Amino acid sequence: MVNHGVNRRDLLTSMGAVGAAGLAGCTGNNEDGGTTSDKGDGGMTGTQQTTATDVSGTVKVGVLQPVSGDLKYYGQQSLWGFLSGLAYKADATPKTGVKTGTTTVSVGDVDFELHVQDTKFSAKKAQQLATNLVKNDVDVLFGCASSGAATRVIETVAKQTNVPYIAGPAASAGVTSNADTCAPNVFRASETTAMDARSGGKYVAQETDVSKVFLFGAKYSFGKAVVNNYEEVLKQEGVEIVGKKFVPKGHSEWKGLLDRAEDAGAEGIVGGFTVATLPALFTSFLSGDYSYRVFGGFATRITNAVVGQTMQKVLGEPLTKEKIRNAKLGPFTTRYHWNQYDNEINSEFVDTYRKAYGTVPDLFTSGTFTAASALVQGVRESGSTKGADVAEAMRGMTVRDTPKGEGGYVFQGYNNQARSSMTVANPVPTTDEWSDSWKAAVMPGDPVTTIDGAKATIPKDANGMGCSL
Repeated sequence: MVNHGVNRRDLLTSMGAVGAAGLAGCTGNNEDGGTTSDKGDGGMTGTQQTTATDVSGTVKVGVLQPVSGDLKYYGQQSLWGFLSGLAYKADATPKTGVKTGTTTVSVGDVDFELHVQDTKFSAKKAQQLATNLVKNDVDVLFGCASSGAATRVIETVAKQTNVPYIAGPAASAGVTSNADTCAPNVFRASETTAMDARSGGKYVAQETDVSKVFLFGAKYSFGKAVVNNYEEVLKQEGVEIVGKKFVPKGHSEWKGLLDRAEDAGAEGIVGGFTVATLPALFTSFLSGDYSYRVFGGFATRITNAVVGQTMQKVLGEPLTKEKIRNAKLGPFTTRYHWNQYDNEINSEFVDTYRKAYGTVPDLFTSGTFTAASALVQGVRESGSTKGADVAEAMRGMTVRDTPKGEGGYVFQGYNNQARSSMTVANPVPTTDEWSDSWKAAVMPGDPVTTIDGAKATIPKDANGMGCSL
C-alpha cells in the first residue's frame, strides 16, 4: 500500500540525488495474489469481466511527456492516445488543446485529474518532474517517450515510493525485463523493441529467403535495444548475423557502412533509428545499388513524411507499389497503425481521433489509449481511486477496451508488460482516402500477417527476462 502525504515527501527528500547504480534491483516479491498472475502468464483468451462497482472520487495522474522541442510529436500522440482512451470509456469526445498544466476528464463519477508536465525528452527533467508530482500526492504516474527517462523515473521515483507508474510509449524492452526496473508497481501497455524483433525477426527468418543480416542501431538505449533483440531472435531462427554497428544519433555518412554490409554478404539489414537518422540512411540506400533488403519497424508519421519525401526524390513521382517493392524496402513490423486492425473499437478510435486532432492514430497511440483504458478499468474493478488498489487490479488484467480489439492487451503476471498482437506490412503509397490525415507519401499497406501477442513478447523463462514479480 502506498503511504501518502508527509511520509512520501520525507522519503523523496531523503533520497536526494541517488543514481541508478546505487539502487536495489527487483525484490522478487509476488503481489499478484495467485490467480491474477495466472491470467498474464499463460495463453489466456477472452475478456476479463469488469466488476460493476460503484466508485466516485478523483484520481490524480502525473503525465510525463515531451510536448515541446524536435520530438514533441512523440509526446503529443502519446497524450492524445491517453485522452482518447479516457474519452472512449466516458463515451465522450477526446479533449483537445491539452498541453501542460491540469485538465480533468470525468468518466462516470470519477474525475481523472491529469497533471501534464513537459519532460523535454530529458531523463533528468523527467526525474525532477516525477519527484515533484509524487510530492504533490499524485495517485499514478504515466508516460515518458524516452526509454532513458522511463528508466530514470522507475529507479529513482517509482520504486522508491511505490507510486504506480505506467510507462509509455518508451519502447526499450529492458523497462519491463531488467531486474533494476522491474517492480510490482511498474506497468507498460505500450509495445516494445522486443515485440518488434520477435514479430519482425521471425517473419524475416520464416517467410523470406534472407539468411544473413547486418544490424545497425543508434548508440543509445533505443537503438541498442532494437539491435540486441533482433540479434537474439534472428540467431534463434538460424539467421546469420554478419555484422552490427552502432552510430551516433543523426549519423549521416552511410555509404561506407552500407558498402560494408554488402561486402559482408548481407541479404538484409535492420536499422534501429528515429527520424534524426533514418532519412540519411534511406537516401544512401536508395541512391546506391545494393543487393539486400531493408527491414525493421514502421515509424511514426513524422518519420514516414521525411522518408517518403526521400523516396519521391530518389525514385521519382508518383510513387508506386512497384517502385517501392523494387527498391527492396520492407516488409516492416508495426506496433500499431490506424489501418492494421478491423474492429468496432478501433473504428471509433480512428474516427474520433481524426476529428479531434486532424490526423489518424499513430504508432504510439494504441498503447497509450490502452493505458488509460486499463486505468479506468482498474478503478472500477477495485472500487477505489487509490493508486495501490488500482495497481493491484491491473496485475494480470485483460484490458477490455483497446484499439486492437476487445481484450486485445493482457498484462503479463511476471513483469506487468502488456502483450498484444503485432502486424507486418509493406510500405505503399498513401491513398487519397488518408492523404489529408496522414500527411506522408508512404503508409503501411494491408497486414501481410498478424503475430499473436503471446508469441511477440519475451517469455517468462527466456534468457532475456530478468523480471520475476
